[in-house]
Amino acid sequence: MPGTLTLDALKKLVASGEIDTVLVAAIDMQGRLVGKRFHAAFFLDGGHKETHCCNYLLAVDMEMTTVPGYKTSSWERGYGDYVMKPDLSTMRVVPWLPATVLVLADLLEHDTHEEVRVSPRAILKRQVERARAMGFEPMMATELEFYIFENAYENLRDGGLSALKPISGYNEDYHIFQTTKEEGLMRAVRNGLYAAGIPVENTKGEADAGQHEVNYKYSDALDTADNHVIVKQAVKEIAHAAGKSVTFMAKYDHRKAGSSSHVHQSLWTKDGKPAFADKSDPHGMSATMKHFLAGQLAHATEITAFLAPYPNSYKRFCIGLFAPTKAVWSADNRTAGFRICGLHSKAIRVECRIPGSDVNPYLVCAALLAAGLEGIEQKMELEPEMSGDVYSAQGIREIPHNLRDAAAALNGSTMLRRVFGDDVVEHYHHAAQWEISETDRVVTDFELQRLLERA
Repeated sequence: MPGTLTLDALKKLVASGEIDTVLVAAIDMQGRLVGKRFHAAFFLDGGHKETHCCNYLLAVDMEMTTVPGYKTSSWERGYGDYVMKPDLSTMRVVPWLPATVLVLADLLEHDTHEEVRVSPRAILKRQVERARAMGFEPMMATELEFYIFENAYENLRDGGLSALKPISGYNEDYHIFQTTKEEGLMRAVRNGLYAAGIPVENTKGEADAGQHEVNYKYSDALDTADNHVIVKQAVKEIAHAAGKSVTFMAKYDHRKAGSSSHVHQSLWTKDGKPAFADKSDPHGMSATMKHFLAGQLAHATEITAFLAPYPNSYKRFCIGLFAPTKAVWSADNRTAGFRICGLHSKAIRVECRIPGSDVNPYLVCAALLAAGLEGIEQKMELEPEMSGDVYSAQGIREIPHNLRDAAAALNGSTMLRRVFGDDVVEHYHHAAQWEISETDRVVTDFELQRLLERA
């Protein structure tokens, strides 16, 4: 749901001394919150209208390296400013931080005040507008999995990452006794999110030691992406306050299950009816749903770079650990990349199981929407369903094995260039190429252990 705080309500909270800080945050390419902390009085005096930030925020990597080669900003262009425009509909109190309010911001071009085209939030907004022009409201939900460690981030920096200690000693998937031991942290997460206006539904133990999942209510696509980034920030901040650390890496250890961010999706008509439901179909799937799914399957390889944005992301796709390896569809089958849920009900939907928890939710939702809407516009025919153990199936569409292949498919996608624009495709292809080159050049601990003596 949108933020729960109006500007008038904020004025009262500031006057009473309950709030003294307003956190204004945009979303960068990596899906992180980036921005400024305002004194609340200044925010009310005029900061709520706009502020500024360096335009390198959409041209850096995880390390905040000023990556060369972007057309939007560079040393050659002087790294000028973007305008940060607070979206006051997202404003909310964040109970896990003292006297603090959070509001998400859109990034605008300084000269024209038009939304920055390569901004993740703007990219998703354009696909939502496209869906609405076709008579649909795109509804989505993102699951979010992560690992909790006993170590604080600071201890890991000082003592080395080899000291990572998961918060539990065994697989705790749906395990009530083990999660009871961790309830001090997870209860704080649930209650903090609920008090912040995030419609949290539940938390649960996931499929390995120390792994958890948080779920929040199905909502419109933009709201879902907004909720996702706030949930992720909250989990990190609440865990840090408790002396713990968390990771949203897709795969932090090759011996353990990866962390996913499955995306559930459907379209609803403007009068509030499920456009994917048809009682007469054997699975309950409407023609619209079949076209939508056909589009996602047809363009699955082209959009994978948004669903798996780092070289590490691809280490999650392995047999037997509930991450898919094939980009095919199946009814209520967790071995397929696209699973149909809610069969024979108005809740029927497509679950894309490819994204990991390292994704930018705006880009994932935008890419999936773009492919699905393309399927509807072109009236694409849905390929036959796969059934049984899809892991063992041969000769069917595989998820790209690495970011290099996915990036090449992204760059060559005529569909994405048409609906996103050449500038967007080239921007995120460049980001992928940088991640590949950085990974290629770095010597890893694995290489040292394997080769130092024996090579």
